[in-house]
Amino acid sequence: MAEEEVRLQDIFDMDFMQKFQDSFSTAMGIAMITVDLNGTPVTQPSNFTEFCMKYTRGCPKGNAGCEACDADGGARASREGKPQVYDCHAGLVDLAAPIMLNGKQVGSILGGQVLTHPMDEDHIRQKAQEFGIDPDAYVAAAKKTPVVDRKRLEAAAQALYLFSSAFSQMGMYNHQLRKLSGNINDTTVRVSATMQELAATARDVTDNQAALGKEIKAVDEVAGKINEFTKLIENIAKQTKMLGLNASIEAARAGAAGAGFNVVAEEIRKLAENSTDAVAKIQAFTSQISSSVQTTVEKSDSTTDIVGQQAEAIEQCANSLTELTMAAKDLFELAHKDE
Repeated sequence: MAEEEVRLQDIFDMDFMQKFQDSFSTAMGIAMITVDLNGTPVTQPSNFTEFCMKYTRGCPKGNAGCEACDADGGARASREGKPQVYDCHAGLVDLAAPIMLNGKQVGSILGGQVLTHPMDEDHIRQKAQEFGIDPDAYVAAAKKTPVVDRKRLEAAAQALYLFSSAFSQMGMYNHQLRKLSGNINDTTVRVSATMQELAATARDVTDNQAALGKEIKAVDEVAGKINEFTKLIENIAKQTKMLGLNASIEAARAGAAGAGFNVVAEEIRKLAENSTDAVAKIQAFTSQISSSVQTTVEKSDSTTDIVGQQAEAIEQCANSLTELTMAAKDLFELAHKDE
């Protein structure tokens, strides 16, 4: 997996960095600016001198020389992984303190624009002619340039290096915390929403299961009523059979005159027997229905209990996730409170 590219703005509180830079610059009497790995400034300049900004960097040749010095100083700081104090092409002294993070440079604090010994006026006038600058104005600006002991400047560079390294590591921890809190917050919100949906669905399933149980019991009641009707039909069949038997007896007594009546009596008796057989089959069938319905009711009741328990468990989980979501939100806001 590719390593994450981290910007100075991601790990530094830039408002704090600007205030620190301004205060340190004033206390040490040096100019300062913070740049990213590409040399692009990420803070405003602090106490930049007129000698550098108005005159040296104000002309093409002088500015080109300044950029070359900054690049060389930054390259040495990056290569050696430690602060550098170096002489600039115009005769001043600058410093470069690399900002390191886990052994890799992510930027630099540049500073200086000072003298470490009294000004060499002849050198300044020579540079003025080289850059096409008014020598007297250039000398006057150089006289305003602070003079700082070189050892003090080296100590300042070392202090900036130690500060920036420690601050960048803390900033990285905060950056990772912000990302982690954001991921936790997003995840808990999504999971909480899903659990809420599951809880609502579980309640619907419980309601549907209860309704299904009622319908099944209604089928059982219908089967019971069918049994009642079959008993009625069975009684009618028995009476019809008796009626057919009596008719047969009376037809036999009537002799030849009752022959036709005897045929009718026989058909009535057969109809009664068929009705009795049909009733028996219907009763057997309804008995099976009742048995199946009873089994289904028992399973439905068991399922209802299980679904109810699951719905309750899901609702408890949803409530717990709601609390976790609130905690994640608090963590997210805490991690981003300075933004």
